[in-house]
Amino acid sequence: MSSTDAADDRGTRPDPTGGCPVQRVAMISVHTSPLEQPGQGDAGGMNVYVLESARELGRRGIEVEIFTRRTTAAQPDLVEAAPGVRVRFVDAGPYEGLGKDDLPGQLCAFTAGVMRVLAGLPEGYFDLVHSHYWLSGQVAWLVADRWRLPIVHSMHTMARVKNAQLAADDSPEPPGREIGEEQVVRAASWLVANTASERRELIELYAADPDRVHVVSPGVDLATFTPGDRAAARAELGLGDDEDVLLFVGRIQPLKGPDVLVRAAARLRAARPDRRLVVAVLGAPSGSGLRHPTWLSDLVSELGLDEVVRLLPPVDRPTLAQWYRAADLLAVPSFSESFGLVAVEAAGCATPTVAARVGGLPTAVGDGGVLVDGHDPRVWAETLGALLDDPEARRELGERALRHAQDFGWDRTADQLLELYRTACRQGEQAPHDQPLAGVPTAVIP
Repeated sequence: MSSTDAADDRGTRPDPTGGCPVQRVAMISVHTSPLEQPGQGDAGGMNVYVLESARELGRRGIEVEIFTRRTTAAQPDLVEAAPGVRVRFVDAGPYEGLGKDDLPGQLCAFTAGVMRVLAGLPEGYFDLVHSHYWLSGQVAWLVADRWRLPIVHSMHTMARVKNAQLAADDSPEPPGREIGEEQVVRAASWLVANTASERRELIELYAADPDRVHVVSPGVDLATFTPGDRAAARAELGLGDDEDVLLFVGRIQPLKGPDVLVRAAARLRAARPDRRLVVAVLGAPSGSGLRHPTWLSDLVSELGLDEVVRLLPPVDRPTLAQWYRAADLLAVPSFSESFGLVAVEAAGCATPTVAARVGGLPTAVGDGGVLVDGHDPRVWAETLGALLDDPEARRELGERALRHAQDFGWDRTADQLLELYRTACRQGEQAPHDQPLAGVPTAVIP
């Protein structure tokens, strides 16, 4: 989080001296394992957040156990992910073939699996539960109520926000999710928002108690995402020094808007046929994009851009850092983003971002890029083309981006989470989930 965020926009600040000691944290991530490759399936920035924050907490001597759903028979019951960090795989429904929208029907089975594990541990083994995404919040609600634990919850995305900003032909989130999110907001001891704008959305759209919503921005691996030799990165990736390289990193679904970039690229090509343009798209079909997995490649062919657009699978983090270094610009044309971690990763590599002015992207981009209002490919083409033709402007933005990224180390995220955990433990006896949830249904509607 930027140091310029006003204290009164963050909610009541946790007391750094009066909190109780925290030794063990149970994290819950039902629908996606933190060990999955981001950029495919349901894996994305949340996976990175869960694993990296847990690793940093582990470095501080906090033991973290992450409960997630088993999706293949090959996954063991327990994996040591890092010193002090263990991932537990829980059986809940068929290993394969279940999408995120199918999981509300498996919450009972998942919760039962988590409770069986906890029943075999000494009373008071965990100090609190930190749940990620609304499905996990439903599980945390029951677990915390049984073992009298405080709940810290991170939404990551919200149905009412997404539904207000749908891409064309995208499907709205179901009413059952909105009901489930309302329940979690009321049950949580503390809510963690990625940005000040997300905090306001929780308060305005879900009637969250302002005193229990705390802003903790995600971090970035500043040891991996660093500036480097652009020419060497391009040589490694098979890119030419004289090519204009636009990069998209994310899951291939309408929400992320990769088609906006492809249509803008068609206009760039038409305006300057001599431009040696490369559009690299790193990701795999996900979410509503799975209904027609070839929708983006079909659009590329329809626009005659098969020699311009490279559709590539997700890559590991060192390779991703090379792509950021090689690119002239990162494009993030999302219709909704709770934060936009890829913008900060690119900033760590001194690569500027052109992003949609939505959600948390203004915070993630800072002054290290350009924000675009709306998703009109004509406007995106004009913005991208102007920057591609102005290397000095890109250089200045890249320098600003690099400075901006230094405020987002995972160590800072972990410090703020730990401060919040201590306060949540100290105030555990007053946790909202100890009180009746007046007016809220007691079951999730799938």
